[in-house]
Amino acid sequence: MTHDSRLNKDIYNKLCAQNRSVPLFEKPWWLDLVCEKWDVAVAKKGEQVTGAWPYPIEKKLGVNLLRTPVLTPYMGPLVLFPADLKESNLDSFEHETVAELLKQMPAAKVWNLALQPGMKQAGLFKKHALETKVQQTFLLELIEDEQTLFLNMKDATRRNIRTAEKEVTVTNSPAHLKQLYEFQKNTLSKKGKSLNCSFEYMQKIMDACITHDAAALWTATDNTGKIHAIVWQVWDEERSYYFMGGQNPDANSYRAMSLLLWHTIKEAKARGNNIFDLEGSMDEGVERFFRNFGGDRALYMILMKNTSLRWKLKQAILK
Repeated sequence: MTHDSRLNKDIYNKLCAQNRSVPLFEKPWWLDLVCEKWDVAVAKKGEQVTGAWPYPIEKKLGVNLLRTPVLTPYMGPLVLFPADLKESNLDSFEHETVAELLKQMPAAKVWNLALQPGMKQAGLFKKHALETKVQQTFLLELIEDEQTLFLNMKDATRRNIRTAEKEVTVTNSPAHLKQLYEFQKNTLSKKGKSLNCSFEYMQKIMDACITHDAAALWTATDNTGKIHAIVWQVWDEERSYYFMGGQNPDANSYRAMSLLLWHTIKEAKARGNNIFDLEGSMDEGVERFFRNFGGDRALYMILMKNTSLRWKLKQAILK
């Protein structure tokens, strides 16, 4: 089903301006940042908008692609539940809304789109010939007071934080983004992997986030000036996210990393965020580290499809 792109974007821009629940990674300014082009599907009941699904417009080797942009953890359908909707009707409302949005999605032979945690319409996606892969994150509710949040952590993590408080000082230092980039490259190279973006791309995102008051770069530095660890935190009105972190390979930085995570959690709570998303990893070591902070494991889906022979050959060559 086709739709009026300009009209839908106008509707979506107004929706984002009026609705606090739109996640950071689906705000128009973020989409402008990470997508060469983007469009949005909009579901309505009468004049009431019930859902929206922004998506990148991408074409490589003559193949239409629907892929989550680099450094964008989630990009999935947003469902706007009416305030007076009965709990027993939530799932059917979500199903109906997502079904309408799927009808408007462009024809693409390749999909690789990560959805927001909590979306559960797996059967509907299967009906549309989309495979689902499950990933995990850890979500920490910030309802409790600061002391309770601290006590909910593992004993060893709390000890590391207390020790690190005597060893390093935490400051917000966006100018140290290049150091984070180098720390990330080092960590990934040890695992036989490479960073999937350039420093310039990271800097572009940082600059835009600062402009929109949506980021901090927390740096743990000792009294000699050595940086032990760095955490990049981003946020929207409702959630705060561990966006990226790195440790200095030339420092005993695991305690500093624990302190930085605790600092970002406190900052998120002070800002009024309801949830801290640790953006969990399928890496066993990273998962264990995040689990120590007391969050709840949450699953999210990645929608996948590849019916393009050309793209299959490209993927085979890359392997």
